[in-house]
Amino acid sequence: MNLFRADRCLLCHEIINLPVGWVSLFSPEKEKLLCSDCEGKLQPILGETCRLCCRILNEFRREDLCIDCVRWEEDPEWQGVLERNISLYVYNDFLKEVIARFKYRGDYVIAKAFANPIKEKLIGDVFIPIPLSEERLFERGFNQSEALLSGAGIPATLGILTRVHTEKQSKKTRNERIHLPQVFQITEDTKIYGKKVVLIDDIYTTGSTLRHAAKLLKEAGAKSVESFTLARG
Repeated sequence: MNLFRADRCLLCHEIINLPVGWVSLFSPEKEKLLCSDCEGKLQPILGETCRLCCRILNEFRREDLCIDCVRWEEDPEWQGVLERNISLYVYNDFLKEVIARFKYRGDYVIAKAFANPIKEKLIGDVFIPIPLSEERLFERGFNQSEALLSGAGIPATLGILTRVHTEKQSKKTRNERIHLPQVFQITEDTKIYGKKVVLIDDIYTTGSTLRHAAKLLKEAGAKSVESFTLARG
């Protein structure tokens, strides 16, 4: 226990001033990774959410599903492919900038900033980060989904899925994202047969990428496939 630790916030790099008192002296110490200002700018997903995708429900809904998930579930090809998605935060302007620094500008240490909530919420047998194509991995230097698991100290199962190189998702329209051709391939299925698989990604937008991966994993023998993302767009 370090009573006079002066940690810096992993997002804004300001010093985190930790209170010192009898409670902190005799309680188990939890690592503080973000300052209160940055924590306040993150918007946890709270309240009534879509049963499948974790979107905060509004008037565009059918019972406990958002309209997007109703459409997915009405399509026989995709019905039941992804059992549910759990997202930690709303994709607001602050988190959008944080993810851009992390994902596109190589600020790898940002992955560690979300270690505590990831460890608290992530449950499953096998954790598979959504893979990047070889070209995209070379361009970025690391896989952001794998980094989120590594930052939380959770072992990733690699080599199950590979990805074909395509145009960046950010350049596609919402409709183009929904109607993507299959971009993944299964290279090994022995580690997922009969297991509860959780796919890891940074953002859930249309759910198309996650469903394409989930479809292959279910066909390869996974008992169930869920997804876990940092943000819900």
